[in-house]
Amino acid sequence: MSLDHILLGLLRDPATGYDLKNTFSESVRHFWSAELSQIYPTLKRLEQRQMLRSRLEPSPKGPNRRVYTLTAEGRAELLRWLGSGPVVGTERFAYLAQLYFMDAIGDVHQTRAFMTALRAHLSRWLAQLQAVERQVVAMHGDAPERYSDAGFHRFATLRMGIHSIGSKVTWCDETLAAIDRRLQSALPAGAAGPEPERPADSPS
Repeated sequence: MSLDHILLGLLRDPATGYDLKNTFSESVRHFWSAELSQIYPTLKRLEQRQMLRSRLEPSPKGPNRRVYTLTAEGRAELLRWLGSGPVVGTERFAYLAQLYFMDAIGDVHQTRAFMTALRAHLSRWLAQLQAVERQVVAMHGDAPERYSDAGFHRFATLRMGIHSIGSKVTWCDETLAAIDRRLQSALPAGAAGPEPERPADSPS
């Protein structure tokens, strides 16, 4: 799976590079992310391969904007990729690599601070996805099997994002609880440990 194929899929509707960056930020970041520094070179390469074409259009703000459109060659490659079966690879999580080596610091309090910050980030992300889900359900109802073809498939990926990020928040809670038990067991006999911090979005 590559950024090439993600862009081919997104460009079934003509868009500028800036439009595409907004789509990554607002709609598909739960399964793929990309910056403008990646998007523009990839668009140029796809156009050179005749999978995209571009044209200049007047912009309501400032200079003309370059709009990219899928070509027949690009659509054929997109359909080939979609029909080739699930692309399953190894996911990379930088924060797990950090946690894996966190013992190098030698202070489990630092690990707790790290996990607390990670949980807060993931919780905000989960809340954003759940807000999108509520908007979709409010507009189209709670029966995704009745959505349009595009709406059904997009909702399915959204639900996977909610399950995935939700499970990571649960893992954070589990790990924080284990850290607190570890800190408690390290205290001298009879000593009272500090009151564990309650995650910001936990009920009181």
